[in-house]
Amino acid sequence: MGKKVLVTGGTGYIGSHTVVELQANGYETIIVDNLCNSRIEALDGIAGISGIKPVFENFNLCSLSDLRDCCRKYPGIDAIVHFAALKAVGESVEKPLEYYGNNLVSMINLLQVMHEYNIQNLVFSSSCTVYGQPDVLPVTEDSPIKPANSPYGNTKQIAEEIMRDTIAVSPDIKGISLRYFNPVGAHPSALIGELPLGTPLNLVPYITQTAIGIREELRIFGDDYDTPDGTGIRDYIYVVDLARAHVKAIERLLENRHKKSFEVFNLGTGKGLSVLEIIHAFEKVTGQKLHYRIVPRRPGDIARVYADTTLANRELGWQAGTTLETTLLSAWNWEKNIRSKPVQ
Repeated sequence: MGKKVLVTGGTGYIGSHTVVELQANGYETIIVDNLCNSRIEALDGIAGISGIKPVFENFNLCSLSDLRDCCRKYPGIDAIVHFAALKAVGESVEKPLEYYGNNLVSMINLLQVMHEYNIQNLVFSSSCTVYGQPDVLPVTEDSPIKPANSPYGNTKQIAEEIMRDTIAVSPDIKGISLRYFNPVGAHPSALIGELPLGTPLNLVPYITQTAIGIREELRIFGDDYDTPDGTGIRDYIYVVDLARAHVKAIERLLENRHKKSFEVFNLGTGKGLSVLEIIHAFEKVTGQKLHYRIVPRRPGDIARVYADTTLANRELGWQAGTTLETTLLSAWNWEKNIRSKPVQ
């Protein structure tokens, strides 16, 4: 086998797609996930695509003893990709202590075992939420880190600070933080994709669940933002393109091509689209008419944000090239596939 990568949150949405891309590039993967935001069936989907069912360990990263046991069980881990986190903006406003406890303790524990078990490379799943509401668009990696609009966003800011400060005094550890914008879509096989537990908190799964009849209507949170059509603008990136960027980041670290021991890259398309633009594009590509209604804004949401991806394009040799139409159609095919069979 090739290099060994521990993927936390690897049965989740972005994690499962990244595991597929890692396997396609010859990496041996070990998934750690406590399944609080994902389903075990993702392992079958991964295996159906790659022909390899990844090793899986079910525990919470907040348990340092369980994490140590895992590192002893699978010696020689070359890198960690850290996805595992609570991630709902609105929920984080309601449950700040739960978010700070889970998202920060897990990062601290990972850095601790990296020291103890000589694991030298860390790729962190960060977020554009660290920028708050930017003064200037598009957002570059040098844009100011403003006060977060939610506890979730703040956990990403603090986790990056913990990572940066630890790496600064740890010559044996190097890391990359990938700040991504809005992942959407599903694998073209329709074997893995975004499957929220309960009511979707992201736009595209809410759209697909409404289109297939699970939801009576799509709620649009606010139409009074300072944007052309009043709805929020985001940078929507295809999840497979995003997953491939993680492989590029791992390669950069393993091949010692990094320029600093801690690096940051924005991952997006470089183009902002409004909620209504996404809805109309989905209707056009699928032929499904959506019933939607405007409701008040959600706490913690910002008006607009989209990426400048110049640095990631140049340094990682990566680019998001999948069209919006292909992306939205993949999400619809995934929704139809999972509703055609019972979910355990």
